[in-house]
Amino acid sequence: MARRLQAVTIKHVAADAGVSLQTVSRVINGEPNVRPEMKSRVQASIDRLGYVPSIAAQRMSGSRSYLILAINDRERTIADWTARQGTDWVDQMLLGGMLKCAEHGYRMIFELVDTHSDHVERELLGAIAALQPDGIILTPPHSDNAQIVGLLAKQNLPFVRIGSKQNGTGIPVSMDDEGSARTATRYLIERGHQRIGFISGSSEYELSGWRVDGWQAEMAAAGLDCTGLLAPGDFSYGSGEAAALALLNLQQPPSAIIASNDQMALAALEMARQRGISVPDELSLISFDNTPLVHFTQPPLTAVDQPIAATASKAVELIIAAQKGDAAPIALTVIEGAIVERGSVARRD
Repeated sequence: MARRLQAVTIKHVAADAGVSLQTVSRVINGEPNVRPEMKSRVQASIDRLGYVPSIAAQRMSGSRSYLILAINDRERTIADWTARQGTDWVDQMLLGGMLKCAEHGYRMIFELVDTHSDHVERELLGAIAALQPDGIILTPPHSDNAQIVGLLAKQNLPFVRIGSKQNGTGIPVSMDDEGSARTATRYLIERGHQRIGFISGSSEYELSGWRVDGWQAEMAAAGLDCTGLLAPGDFSYGSGEAAALALLNLQQPPSAIIASNDQMALAALEMARQRGISVPDELSLISFDNTPLVHFTQPPLTAVDQPIAATASKAVELIIAAQKGDAAPIALTVIEGAIVERGSVARRD
């Protein structure tokens, strides 16, 4: 039988270097109160033994846990996973957050919390007590939930609020939803479209209103009337069907539609197909999110690429900086999105 290799632990490093466990821990954690020669000695043992610090070893100093907790909405996340429709908000968040955590010796833990639950405070306090994270990342709609934000403000933990503009409590980080909506609207206007419909997202999310604001502002800047061209949705495919039909049934239907997420854009594409309306020849479409599904539609959808990974990465940076004692940014941190051009937009002569 093959002999099982014994894992190298912090105790092995301490014995090899002839120092205490606490000294090894201080070197691992990069603390300043370690003499250079001692640091070199411990580091040489780490390199020689091939030791990889564990979270438990890093916690020995008692000052940090090296865990960052990311919280997402339970109901919507489970619905997306169950539907298996290619939404990748969580994937992109973990991509950006986990890679940035790895750069700094941290780990990211992902939890689902129902923003509507009567037990939301108990759930959050339980997670914080069990994990003792160094910081928390909130995503919409949690990031503007007054109950959740108020609770975290009392925990003496840095936390980032993705999709929020409200300074003062936590660290707000915006993906520039208003600016992205303006960019998408301008993109259509520059291609000759004047009647541009907009399908909004759920009113539960503040970012839904910001996207509507951006569309309206850009239409106004171009001197274009948007009366009657706003159709409400809630980010679901079904709401996109209803909203698209409402716009296409207008006496003067729009020549282009911007949908606040990919699911509603897919619904609009299907409603156009059922009506015999050619996309993009008769109707142009732009979506928000740029999830995998829109790459493979016919035609592939032009979309606003939401910088989710970059935003999560920035959130981790901000939490680590706060743990080191850096002051939170005074100005709102904005991560801008971009238009990804595909085949669903045509020029309007």
